[in-house]
Amino acid sequence: MGLWQRLFGSGAPDGFTGELEPDETVVAFTAVTGGGHVVVTSLGLWVPGPRRIGWHLISKVKWEGSLRVVEAREAGVLDSVVLLEDLAPQRFALAEPGRVMRAISQRVEGSIRHRERVEPPGVWVVQRKIPGRDGAVWQARGDAGVDEAAVRAAVSSFVEGLAR
Repeated sequence: MGLWQRLFGSGAPDGFTGELEPDETVVAFTAVTGGGHVVVTSLGLWVPGPRRIGWHLISKVKWEGSLRVVEAREAGVLDSVVLLEDLAPQRFALAEPGRVMRAISQRVEGSIRHRERVEPPGVWVVQRKIPGRDGAVWQARGDAGVDEAAVRAAVSSFVEGLAR
């Protein structure tokens, strides 16, 4: 724990039970209706549980009267590209969304170094920086309804294009 945190605390809200990494800083937070907090940090988004979702694993985030987060899971690797599958959306009713929504959007967008759409079949290929790690990672995510074989073919084609 750094001197700043020893003197002033982590910056996390009272009652937050997540364990921040030594170099993880709190950027913004708000209470969630029904209990818990959404906490934006340098390394990811803490949701009630508490559980941190890394910025590189957030596929979509949107305000729809509540915070809607689509988290991805790593489903495999093909030619050094991590294949992602979206999980079911999670919704959080936020007490004060303003600053938190801005911080989330900045960090999700800020993690993306390059973005490319492969049509057909409808696959996003992105290069993302993973906070707390050196370098970047390539990721691919198919649109809803695009099967795994089509995603794999699109990724192979994309990687061939990079090699040229």
